[in-house]
Amino acid sequence: MKLSQFKFKLPEEQIALEPPFHRDECKLMVLHRKSKRIESGLDFRNILDYFDEDDAFIFNDTKVFPARLYGTKEKTDAKIEVFLLRELNADQRLWDVLVEPARKIRIGNKLFFEEDGPMVAEVIDNTTSRGRTLRFLYDCPHDEFKQMLFGLGEAPLPRYIIDRRPATEEDMTNFQTIYAKNEGAVTAPATGLHFSRELMKRMEIKGINFAFITLHCGLGNFDAIEVEDLTKHKMSSEQMFIPAEACEIVNKAKEEGHRVCCVGVSTARATESAVGTDGMLKEFEGWTNKFIFPPYEFGLCNALIGNFYHPESPMMMTEASFAGYELLYEGYQRALKEGYKFGCYGDALLMLDD
Repeated sequence: MKLSQFKFKLPEEQIALEPPFHRDECKLMVLHRKSKRIESGLDFRNILDYFDEDDAFIFNDTKVFPARLYGTKEKTDAKIEVFLLRELNADQRLWDVLVEPARKIRIGNKLFFEEDGPMVAEVIDNTTSRGRTLRFLYDCPHDEFKQMLFGLGEAPLPRYIIDRRPATEEDMTNFQTIYAKNEGAVTAPATGLHFSRELMKRMEIKGINFAFITLHCGLGNFDAIEVEDLTKHKMSSEQMFIPAEACEIVNKAKEEGHRVCCVGVSTARATESAVGTDGMLKEFEGWTNKFIFPPYEFGLCNALIGNFYHPESPMMMTEASFAGYELLYEGYQRALKEGYKFGCYGDALLMLDD
């Protein structure tokens, strides 16, 4: 398919800049892939109506860390945004980062993160146009260093939010799933944000089983796709882990004919990277750069929950791969007319293979 097929006009007022007051009180739309039915105007809590005892939900339990910091450049005092991507070497305090404005930051420059504070970083390499490798000059035990570094950071909200309002302390809680466990994400697995403790308890009471996998969400889903031919687009790699316990839960549900639901496109990308030719989930530890776009036949799940995403985004393309392009596009057009909210803090979309 072509990039231009995923264009649509998204009104500014339908981009969600704040989360709902309660996690599970967003709106829900349901797309039925085979019957081509669309149900709209539902509440997210209605999701329970579509699942039964022994169905399995797969959640991404990655944990977001406060990746966005602001420092000043030595001598000029220019304000520099530093976005932490991943730690490269714990002993040497090396981090892979993005800087903005990048044109002002060169190898050898030093950045200060507090006035008269101890946290200083030196630029030791250029990696991409905006990418740099920083060595943090802070002599202390590693745990103390990480605590100090993260204490300087804020929630890594997407650029389309941060350009319209500042991040708050509450965002670090709101931009984190309630089941987040394994630290390493620089953006939230957004669909999981809809799940409250109360809703998950109701699911548990109904007999629905939970499987947890980890995919450390990076910024690849927010990178602009610059090629019209989607087969030529390359996704950034993300680290992922699928444990044996998750495989047992998911494969048992599938073997017994129950629904297997991926919560979010990050979960779908991870499980589709680890599904065998027999349709069963396999243990996995490594990296994936899988880009799912139509036409694509899912090998594992028969239900997928997503959000309503920005035009031309890889997340929208993954949803179209599951629901079918025409049905998804029709659902998005209805969402625009009915005032659904788009983005990480936006409303939810349940896609069923029925």
